[in-house]
Amino acid sequence: MNSDKFYIFAKNELFPICRSITGRGTEKTLKKIKKFFPKLKINKIKSGTKIFDWKIPEEWNIKDAYVVDKFKNKIINFKKNNLHIVGYSKPIKKKLRKRELLNKIYSIPNQPDAIPYITSYYKKDWGFCSTDIIKKKIIKHYSKDDKFDVVVNSSFKKNGNLHYGEYLIKGKTKKEILVSTYICHPSMANNELSGPIVSMSLMDFFSKLPKPNKSLRFIFIPETIGSLAFLSKNLEKLKENFLAGFNLTCIGDERMHSCMLSKYGDSISDKAILKAYKKLNLKFKKYSFLKRASDERQYNSPGIDLPFTSVFRSKYHEYPEYHTSKDDFKIVTKKGINGSFKLLKSAIQIIQKNMYPKTKVLGEPMLSKRGLYSTLSIRDSWKSSRSYLDILQFSDGKNDLDKISKLSKISMKKLRKDIKILVHHNLLDL
Repeated sequence: MNSDKFYIFAKNELFPICRSITGRGTEKTLKKIKKFFPKLKINKIKSGTKIFDWKIPEEWNIKDAYVVDKFKNKIINFKKNNLHIVGYSKPIKKKLRKRELLNKIYSIPNQPDAIPYITSYYKKDWGFCSTDIIKKKIIKHYSKDDKFDVVVNSSFKKNGNLHYGEYLIKGKTKKEILVSTYICHPSMANNELSGPIVSMSLMDFFSKLPKPNKSLRFIFIPETIGSLAFLSKNLEKLKENFLAGFNLTCIGDERMHSCMLSKYGDSISDKAILKAYKKLNLKFKKYSFLKRASDERQYNSPGIDLPFTSVFRSKYHEYPEYHTSKDDFKIVTKKGINGSFKLLKSAIQIIQKNMYPKTKVLGEPMLSKRGLYSTLSIRDSWKSSRSYLDILQFSDGKNDLDKISKLSKISMKKLRKDIKILVHHNLLDL
């Protein structure tokens, strides 16, 4: 299948990489993706750059981290699983007594064999994550006076960078469908890599077709800070060309499909994903926008106002493996990925096939100077021009031809004919 090679690539090459919102892991991930897609543009924004109400943090990198007991055994070892370290931990080299160490180890008591994923991005701190089994062994097998060697070999770079990837498939028009996914988590499959796998599959599919009607832009970003950084650099252009947007995350398992519509639930991407579910006869769950927690927060924010739809299988926070070492390629499968690829492919094709006319003038245009309205105010002379005005009234760039036809009560045949005339007179943009 189209998505199988990207599934294998992510499982073997991307999963082991320790990623964060900045650092060599994220850059390495993008460079590996670029091998498949040479036209992928890797952008960078310097640490310290102000973006809206935020600031790009110092670049963080880590070489090693471990805890050694009195018998010289590494009882927690970052190199065995990169979830063992609290993300963005500051460098540490010290001896700690048992109680001090336990205060810096995070576990999940009700998931005793899972390592949690914990970060401290915007306040310098440090810590380890372990299974609750390991933590309980420390409690049971060591005395309160036992000392442990604790090492975190990490670094912060004030003149570092945040990296993100961007891939454009140019269409016949500048109108864009934007597909966003993130690359900032370490070894987790559904929460982290399922979105990029589906995005790569879509890039591969649509780049091999004839030039699409609408442009397709794919971005691979660190969550939250990355979407804000991308928006801060591109908002004006996005406002001009944006047509529809999809945020992809937690989309690789075989559980029920689910989605979160944009803030008002009536965007082009909302309508397309709902049509795609229906077309493919898929059962799905729709989450309230009040349950948002991914990059849909940024795109739908006031002032940004890009009505994105988020697409999941098991939504973040809603499945037991979320943000733990249990989120691996046992739950993310080729079948799950391919099902999500087919869904998004269908939704994008629906948008590509539809037209979303948008009036090019403010207020009602003067049709008479274009020969589309009578210059004499004879009774009922306006009726022949009524359809033009009704089409323009409902052409806000959000309604497709079916919706305009229903709202205006104009037949599809006449609608298409009149739209051509309006486009010819530079009153309508398709």
